[in-house]
Amino acid sequence: MNEVDRTEQALREALGTLAGGVQAAPDAYRTARGDWLRRERRRRVVLAVLIAVVFTLATLIGLWVLNQAPSDPGVIFSHGVSVPPAGAGL
Repeated sequence: MNEVDRTEQALREALGTLAGGVQAAPDAYRTARGDWLRRERRRRVVLAVLIAVVFTLATLIGLWVLNQAPSDPGVIFSHGVSVPPAGAGL
C-alpha cells in the first residue's frame, strides 16, 4: 500500500466513524416539514398579493385611459347630420 492509499483509507475510516456517530434529532422531519410548509404558505400569499396589485393597477390604468377620451359626441353620434338609411337610394 502506498501513501495515497493509506491516506484514503484513514480518511474513509475517520469519516465512517464520524458519520456513525451522527444521530438525527427525533423531531427533525416534523421541523423540516413545518419550515417547508411555512415557506410554501408565504410564497402563495406573496403571489396572491402580487396578482391583486397587478389586477388593481390594470383596472385603474384602464379607467384612467377611458377617462381621457374626449367627451364630445363625435361623428358617429352626431345629431345635426341626417344620414339616409341603408338601401334607401335604390
